[in-house]
Amino acid sequence: MNDGPDRVYGYVGPPELRSSVRPGSEGRTIRSAAELDSWLSGRGAAETAEPFTFVVALDGLLRLAPRRSEHVACAGGADVLAAGEMGFAPADGRWAVHEVTNHSTGYCPDPGSWRAVGSALDRVGVAHPGRFTHEVVFRRCEGCGERSIVREADFVCVFCGAQLPVEWNAGT
Repeated sequence: MNDGPDRVYGYVGPPELRSSVRPGSEGRTIRSAAELDSWLSGRGAAETAEPFTFVVALDGLLRLAPRRSEHVACAGGADVLAAGEMGFAPADGRWAVHEVTNHSTGYCPDPGSWRAVGSALDRVGVAHPGRFTHEVVFRRCEGCGERSIVREADFVCVFCGAQLPVEWNAGT
């Protein structure tokens, strides 16, 4: 369980995406496994075969939206504790998380955001793998200011070639 404050991630993506968020357009808040089952069961097979966009709001609750939704829209324009993509599969008569990643270029969450994701899923009683099944490492280049995804532990900016910091700084 959570033993300290989680990092809060502010939106760092294109400003025009944030300005297009409309009140009341945030993702579906999931408060129970039954609510998740109902929401997912109402979707077609093609949609449930793909991962969904998710955020963990500042209240610790999971919000879901269709995959092609922007994370900032799913969050209603607000800061989050985690963001990424989450896939579900039926297990023992219920839906369970079978894949989950922190891939969100709008919030650039650190892999440490798993703690908020795991807590949100535990709170509603949804089975999960206990970790991100694919971790994305984001860094902001201190040379050119661009945000990059670090691949294969190569901490080099793809935009200007500068060294990227080892510590998370993508939100600054």
